[in-house]
Amino acid sequence: MKIIHKINQKLKDGQTFFSFEFFPPRTEEGVENLFERLDRMATYGPIFCDITWGAGGSTADVTLDIATRMQNQVCVETMMHLTCTNMPVEKLESALKEIKKAGVHNILALRGDPPKGQDKFEAVEGGFSCALDLVKYIRKEFGDLFGICVAGYPEAHPDGIVDDPEQMQKNYWGDIAYLKQKVDAGGELIITQLFYDAEVFIKFVEDCRSVGITVPILPGIMPIMTYGGFKRMTGFCKTKVPADILEAVEAIKDNDEAVKNFGIDLGVKMCRRLLDAGTPGVHMYTLNLERSAVAILERLGFIDTSRVPKLLPWRHVPKGTARASESVRPVFWSHRPKAYLKRTQGWSSYPTGRWADRSALEYSTLSDAPQFMRRLTSTDARKEKARIAWGSSLESEEDVKAVFSKYVKGEVKLFPWSELEGPQHVESPAEVKVLLDLISAGYLVINNQPRLNGIPSTDSTYGWGAPGGAIYGRAYVEFFCSPAAWVSLRPRLDAAPSVSYLAATVAGSPQGNLKHDDVVALSWGVFPGKEIVQPTVLCPASFATWKDEAFELWLSEWAGLYDEGSASRQLCTSIHDGWLLVCVVDNDYVDGDLAKVLLG
Repeated sequence: MKIIHKINQKLKDGQTFFSFEFFPPRTEEGVENLFERLDRMATYGPIFCDITWGAGGSTADVTLDIATRMQNQVCVETMMHLTCTNMPVEKLESALKEIKKAGVHNILALRGDPPKGQDKFEAVEGGFSCALDLVKYIRKEFGDLFGICVAGYPEAHPDGIVDDPEQMQKNYWGDIAYLKQKVDAGGELIITQLFYDAEVFIKFVEDCRSVGITVPILPGIMPIMTYGGFKRMTGFCKTKVPADILEAVEAIKDNDEAVKNFGIDLGVKMCRRLLDAGTPGVHMYTLNLERSAVAILERLGFIDTSRVPKLLPWRHVPKGTARASESVRPVFWSHRPKAYLKRTQGWSSYPTGRWADRSALEYSTLSDAPQFMRRLTSTDARKEKARIAWGSSLESEEDVKAVFSKYVKGEVKLFPWSELEGPQHVESPAEVKVLLDLISAGYLVINNQPRLNGIPSTDSTYGWGAPGGAIYGRAYVEFFCSPAAWVSLRPRLDAAPSVSYLAATVAGSPQGNLKHDDVVALSWGVFPGKEIVQPTVLCPASFATWKDEAFELWLSEWAGLYDEGSASRQLCTSIHDGWLLVCVVDNDYVDGDLAKVLLG
């Protein structure tokens, strides 16, 4: 979806908004750390997020990959920067076609900085010399497909900032005239360079309106986070810093915490002035960090980090994408949503309302497992992090059970069957005790849901959907268990009239009391003026696909930490080879006691 459409709707509704900007890290570990942060920050509800294009096209491939994953895995409306630097037309066309295919329909068109080692920008052969040419090219070749954003400079472009006041005024107004050309050529939104004087931005907007620029103009807000970073950025951009701000920063420059807190206070003060002056929203330059940007937005009342709204139990995809109408998924990928998105990205349509006709829903295979899994152990740093979390060695099944128990108690953050660090929701003390009892009994729990009977949709742990609703759910637990434990457990499951279950070894077909084409609703919500919403189901056909992935993680995530032939690797491999994956649901969501059935 084009961002300008979302912004126009906010303007129509009289609502202010915010957005985040990130830059592409240069290492694989840095990229994965960024996505952990993005996953959290996207839950706060930015109207969009954007990702920069490295100087001289130095991060082009990484930027394209991040933009694709932001749109389709983080599920946030994404804008990708695109510059002219070192980009002949053929590369520009290729980049635009790639993000078009990925569903990214928003571009920030820039000239770009000179490549490293050059002081002056020079157009590459077969390329463009300015952002205006890039805007014209995008509109000519792709019509109205892309929403195009352009840059504005409240103090003039750094190349035009000079000491002579008369020349400075000419350069300033020349920049505004050029900005008008970019807008007339197809620019629909303006985001500005950083500044530290709110009055400068307010005057800039007035001057833009005076020459007929009518599109929304968003202020680029860069919180002061460190003294060194502040000096580098303001020097590079030739930003004017009011004397009182400069004096205050200089006085605390040796106290990192004080500088950061001052930056947050200043950001809040600036944004309040801008919003009071009618600015529709703020664009936060995060520098890939979370604390300052989120603290400013929280103090402004944009977000409440203690109450993050959820449209569904899983993150919904932005409007305007192929799967935007999707409203139901199998439970198995609850903690691996990116894997689910990857496995289903080839579907031409997605289930809406009910998990009904599944004949055309074929999951992709694990043939490309190393790339597909995006393993936590893909870098030495992450491998060591996982080794610390799960043990430098494993002597027995008791050591394995101890890792599961520590994860449930929050003592370790990494888990082989979860893409994110830390539990997906906070368990109540009673639920933690039940899970620990199950693990102690030999059931290695990887997914669970308690019985829910009409809890408010605003509940901070299990709530989702609009306020005023009621949430229901059947108790569910999924775990690995040994063949001996399964022999003991299965008769109890068969004897429980309200229980449905499935079980399978890595090489076997699922067995249980559910037919292949059955569907069990695991969660549903009742809301005023709506039909019942049913976002999570247990689907035996999907279980057959999921169990291969769940078993594979024993090898790719855990056994791979240890040396070939080691006792630790052999232990993980033996569990992979011989144990069963079991999922159990209690259909009695009013009085059922699934733990009693499992524990006997």
